[in-house]
Amino acid sequence: MAASNWRRLLRSATFIYFSSSVLLLGSVAFLYSYITFSPFSSVYPSSSLDSSVFGCHPDGEGSWSIGVFYGDSPLSLKPIEQGDVWRNGSAAWPVANPVVTCRSLSDIGVPSNFVADPFLFIQGENLYLFFETKNSITLQGDIGVAMSNDQGATWQQLGIVLDEEWHLSYPYVFTENNQIYMMPEGSKKGDLRLYRAVDFPLKWQLEKIIINKPLVDSFMIKHQGKYWIFGSDFSSRGARKNGELEIWFADSAFGPWKPHKKNPIYNTDKSFGARNGGGPFLYQGHLYRPGQDCGSTYGRSVRLFKVNTLTTEEYEEVKVPLGFEKPVKGINAWNGMRYHQLDVHQLPSGKWVGVMDGDRVPSGEATLRVLKGYIAYAGAVILVILLGFMLSLIKCVLPLSQCLPIVGKRSDVFQAERRLFLYYKLGSIVTHLSRIGSFFEGKISPKSWRGWFIIVALVLVLVVLTCFGTSFIYGGNGAAEPYMLKGHYSQFTILTMTYDARIWNLKMFIKHYSSCSSVREIVVVWNKGPLPEESELESLVPVRIRVEKNNSLNNRFNIDPLIMTRAVLELDDDIMMTCDDVERGFKVWRENSDRIVGFYPRLAEGNPLRYHDEKYTRNKGGYNMILTGAAFIDHEMAFNRYWSLKAKPGREIVEKLFNCEDVLLNFLYVNASASRTVQYVKPAWAIDTSMFSGVAISRNKQHYNARSECIQIFTELYGNLAGNKWSFSSRIDGWDA
Repeated sequence: MAASNWRRLLRSATFIYFSSSVLLLGSVAFLYSYITFSPFSSVYPSSSLDSSVFGCHPDGEGSWSIGVFYGDSPLSLKPIEQGDVWRNGSAAWPVANPVVTCRSLSDIGVPSNFVADPFLFIQGENLYLFFETKNSITLQGDIGVAMSNDQGATWQQLGIVLDEEWHLSYPYVFTENNQIYMMPEGSKKGDLRLYRAVDFPLKWQLEKIIINKPLVDSFMIKHQGKYWIFGSDFSSRGARKNGELEIWFADSAFGPWKPHKKNPIYNTDKSFGARNGGGPFLYQGHLYRPGQDCGSTYGRSVRLFKVNTLTTEEYEEVKVPLGFEKPVKGINAWNGMRYHQLDVHQLPSGKWVGVMDGDRVPSGEATLRVLKGYIAYAGAVILVILLGFMLSLIKCVLPLSQCLPIVGKRSDVFQAERRLFLYYKLGSIVTHLSRIGSFFEGKISPKSWRGWFIIVALVLVLVVLTCFGTSFIYGGNGAAEPYMLKGHYSQFTILTMTYDARIWNLKMFIKHYSSCSSVREIVVVWNKGPLPEESELESLVPVRIRVEKNNSLNNRFNIDPLIMTRAVLELDDDIMMTCDDVERGFKVWRENSDRIVGFYPRLAEGNPLRYHDEKYTRNKGGYNMILTGAAFIDHEMAFNRYWSLKAKPGREIVEKLFNCEDVLLNFLYVNASASRTVQYVKPAWAIDTSMFSGVAISRNKQHYNARSECIQIFTELYGNLAGNKWSFSSRIDGWDA
């Protein structure tokens, strides 16, 4: 009997309908996630430790990291990448922010979800960076330290220096009477504590509880003969969280501490900057205080205040420009959505160095994205059920006698009354469900045009809801993040060649790629026609248009001393890929900077050699060329080879045929090296936008014949590259599958 019921269930229209819905929407979710997001692992191991075990998990508090800034004054700081600091050993050309992340700690076995609240301490030529790190196991803040002997370009993680039973953050470090002290925030403990270094920087011991108040984000400074503590007490009656500030003063760093006459100094809107946002500093005889703007989200930005009056009875400060260029790349920038702490110091050289934390997502974004995703999935489920009703594939007729059986002893009057009341309520719900089902039943028919239209429209809505839910749940924080290599990030320049008939492509190209995290500048090689107006190009990075004297494909590889990065992405203006694809290609090139690393493999094969497309290349299982229409190169190496005396006959062929400049560069690389010269990276997807503008580059038989002719000529000039064949799927991360 049970087997018969199961067979009847499996053959029912309802079961088949739900199974088909699950299969359809599941396939949509899989394909969408595969195409939209990278189908490859984003954690490419740089050590024997797996960061997924030790930390860097999505966190409701954010994904904070720390960057370094330099300037001639503390009011004109620029990120480290604009200082052109290079590190050959770490393939950082140049070094780019952030310089310390949760990965920095996870790679040495310290579980960390994020790093924040940075403070510097300078000792000779060494910089020590103290910061809060959120332990990914205990979910509690601890104090970590790192050291740099190259003014902040490279940081050696030294480990955790302070781990209490309560949350710690804001590790303000200072000297007093030749001793080094730390005054971290430990407001969960209910007091403000002072620790002394007994073996700097790794060992500290409690020196004194200096104020029995749960002060938040406090610093101490000696100014005009007295000691001052600035901090916030959000536990006091009527205090506005993130909008309250108090000042305390004493004749000694150890107290006793007295409250300022005007306390609370501020108890106002949280966007004002009342809560401290870093350590104070003196510049040109004036005292400055950083404060946090927590308006739209916690830690939205840093405000800077110049203190005009500080006495035991009066306090006055005015807001001044921070002198810091706000990030414009949004979630694709490490500090694109918020930055809440700045600490600056003057180096022995007279230059100023600052550290700032930043986050690419607002507070609670991870939780909010998951919630939105499941709401979208819930909407899809409800719509599937509704569509089933309307097609009469689902029938909601619930007989009360079967759904609500009455059992129990009738003598139990109290229990019987409770059951009867419960059954009455449940019966009412069942009745309403039956009525709702009956109301929608058979409302559309697949036999009519109207019915088909409604079905198709509802299915499209289902697909949209499924993709929407998948993008929020599977897509992480929604950012296209760069990939770290040997503890560093870096940047590259995009170079594209175009002319006036392709303005439409160029506008879309610049708007999209300028948002990618590691792009520093876009150089447009302008071959002919009137130039576009600067206002026509929407870009988040500088765009430089390099006007050429004549229309030549050789212009693509002209030597350009103004390029400030070692890496150049040569990219045709009609190719659109995701920023994640570009970032992965950049990571692979940094590992193989002597190669052409790109996204379009080609194969020269046969006797005589002929040019073959990607489909042929894949069928043959290997490639020996990479098209430079979408490839990373070392611009100095590549351009010097291209304009060498040996390459002159090849350049003349390029001029004659107006073709094959990328083929020539591949031959020049093979001719100059005895090792591998090309590396393929598979894009998740790529679109040729020229088909929409009517200026597509020819890919007909004549085009391929011209390239085959080039290959035969270049073989005579520079040798055969057919033996330089490499197979797909050779990388352990699968990025060339």
